[in-house]
Amino acid sequence: MRHFAGKLYLALAVPCALNLPFFLTGLGRTAESAGAKELAWILQIPAAIFLILTYLWLLVWPVRDRVRTGLRARMMLGGRRSIYWGLYGAVVQIWIIWRMFQPSFGIALMYGRAVRLLDLVLALLGIFLLVWLGTLRIFFTSRRLSIARRVVMLLTWWIPVVNLLVLLYACRLVYEEYDFLREKAELRALRVDSGMCATKYPLLLVHGIGFRDLRYFNYWGRIPRELKRNGAVIYYGNQEALGTIAYNGEDIRRRIFEIRKETGAEKVNIIAHSKGGLDARYAVSTLGMGPYVASLTTMNTPHRGCRFVDYACRLPEGFYRFVADCFDRTFARFGDKSPDFYTATHQFATEASARFNQETPDVPGVYYQSYTSKMKNPFSHLLLMIPYCLIRPLEGENDGLVSVESAKWGEFRGVFSNKRLRGISHGDIIDLKRQDYKGFDVTETYVRIVADLKERGF
Repeated sequence: MRHFAGKLYLALAVPCALNLPFFLTGLGRTAESAGAKELAWILQIPAAIFLILTYLWLLVWPVRDRVRTGLRARMMLGGRRSIYWGLYGAVVQIWIIWRMFQPSFGIALMYGRAVRLLDLVLALLGIFLLVWLGTLRIFFTSRRLSIARRVVMLLTWWIPVVNLLVLLYACRLVYEEYDFLREKAELRALRVDSGMCATKYPLLLVHGIGFRDLRYFNYWGRIPRELKRNGAVIYYGNQEALGTIAYNGEDIRRRIFEIRKETGAEKVNIIAHSKGGLDARYAVSTLGMGPYVASLTTMNTPHRGCRFVDYACRLPEGFYRFVADCFDRTFARFGDKSPDFYTATHQFATEASARFNQETPDVPGVYYQSYTSKMKNPFSHLLLMIPYCLIRPLEGENDGLVSVESAKWGEFRGVFSNKRLRGISHGDIIDLKRQDYKGFDVTETYVRIVADLKERGF
């Protein structure tokens, strides 16, 4: 009932706010007696304040909701509301303009031409502000509006009809995003104090190649926060970005001992992405960490290598080493003590991977499981377009870097994708872009994975 009352209030208030000259001067002109005229002019002040506050509320105030979706989501939905009410005001204003300039209509006789023109200018300005500021709000607050979609919005803003269709499409994405966040907030409220991710052993998250565990940019995006919210204890591998498997394996070995000392836990559960899965396998098998690891979950890890790396390794030796040296010098500045791009990338070759698998068998007593994802077309992730196209004819379905077959290790638990044509890329599986995709909730995916580990007694 309150929602309906609010809609009715706005339906009446928006046309009033867009036509202030008519409604304010009309109070005085329609009064018959002198006392009534004086009272009417006095009432114009609170009426003006009321209408202006309504207008400002539509422009800047976030939408209220019953669940804690956050200020960003409420500001975003408020922008959508501002756009819709601006479009509604435009439709109503067409009728008002048509009527106000007809001599046979009483309103046209009551006011002078100057007042009518002033009203028209202010109404158009009000509609423009509602739509424009609402667009700015969703432009800067929505996460589902990708860079490409934002570019399209900018390029089509001045094209009639097209800009309206693009704007309505953006509003639909905004509502889908808000609806997704609302469901998430409701789910969190139901899970409060449930501890569904409170595993017996702490979690050790191991990153892939080319990244580090930075303090202000988490490799795993929003995933760790969601896991902690549900009771998980999180630690990070802190291995090097361009270290070899053996070098990073030593980092993980030291990290496991540090976690055991800090928490008193006998073992850890490792969740590793991409090359991190190979680093972790080396630490478990070759460096004797088997007794201290309860489970190893690999995400999009190239256990059997990548065939496109075989072709990359055929590049001229001098050129390859020059590129490798550039990467090594760059990552040394970011904190790597022993970057080795040349060796680390060659370890992804299929022959090197086969040799690694023979030398690094699974350790009895450690639960091995694997997951992966797949892109559905080259445009799913523009940065991975070229490797996707190279891998597709050679190895079939892939995530832009790793084929589905190469990612299978231990108990293979499945391939993640979504209902859209985009699919889920190598970076999407770790929430690299901090975006939500229809049909795939990355944080909820990890909650289920860790909850499953808890159910298995790990």
